[in-house]
Amino acid sequence: MTRPTATLIGFSAVALWALLAFFTVGSAPVPPFLLNALCFAIGGTAGLAWLLATGGLGRLTGIPLRVYAFGTAGLFGYHFLYFSALRLAPPAEAGLIAYLWPLFIVLGSGLLPGERLRAGHVLGAFLAFAGAALIVAGGIGRIEGATAGYALAFVAALTWTAYSLGSRRLGHVPTAAVVVFCLASSVLSVLAHLAFETPAWPQGALGWAAVVGLGLGPVGLAFFTWDIGVKKGDIQLLGTASYAAPLLSTLVLVAAGMAAATLSLLLAAMLIAGGALLAARAGRPARRRVTKPKDA
Repeated sequence: MTRPTATLIGFSAVALWALLAFFTVGSAPVPPFLLNALCFAIGGTAGLAWLLATGGLGRLTGIPLRVYAFGTAGLFGYHFLYFSALRLAPPAEAGLIAYLWPLFIVLGSGLLPGERLRAGHVLGAFLAFAGAALIVAGGIGRIEGATAGYALAFVAALTWTAYSLGSRRLGHVPTAAVVVFCLASSVLSVLAHLAFETPAWPQGALGWAAVVGLGLGPVGLAFFTWDIGVKKGDIQLLGTASYAAPLLSTLVLVAAGMAAATLSLLLAAMLIAGGALLAARAGRPARRRVTKPKDA
């Protein structure tokens, strides 16, 4: 697989994640753990079928258990927090706060050995947090009862950041491992659902379609395509592209009538995406200018 092809495959994950909030809202009133269980079961089963069809099942052997534990904790933890946030707070606002993870990944990468935290990183962080603050301030009239949702969305962003940065050190692990991450997350979600939740199933064909859409796309295929893109494609280009996710997610919710197209919401989305993009540009290594020797 060529580098441009892998990068293009990675881009598809960003487009799929833009539909995460839309499908999550459509899946109501399914509680978070049950929704996790259903979606990861669909995504994991689809991935397992892919391995069986391509003869790649053997790639799952030899992978350390700690890698499986790490991947499962990341997927299970993030999506439980994300789904919970969208149940407890307005979806557009909570979704934008959860999408602070691209910025956090850039900032975290800047603190890794061999990297530098530049002024652009700090300014980008300020702009993005200003956007998050604007979201909360804009919904001040309905913030009562939504505070927990906003907090969970913020923790979800931190969780995905930890998972993504940790995954950078696992470049040797085959993409097939994501199948185990998904199936193990589904099992954990079933146990948590039985212990803490009251069953509530999707309502009608549209509700089930939303669950299936989640399992096949944002909570399924996207993990595989993102893994391929990060490991074999242009990582910097993919990281920059992920900052489009909050804007796309908000536009989808507005187009579907699930969120109002307010000026404050648009400004918040622009601040978050712009701040993260600024931080990404600050992280690019400066290109050395090549001076041609003067003719004698």
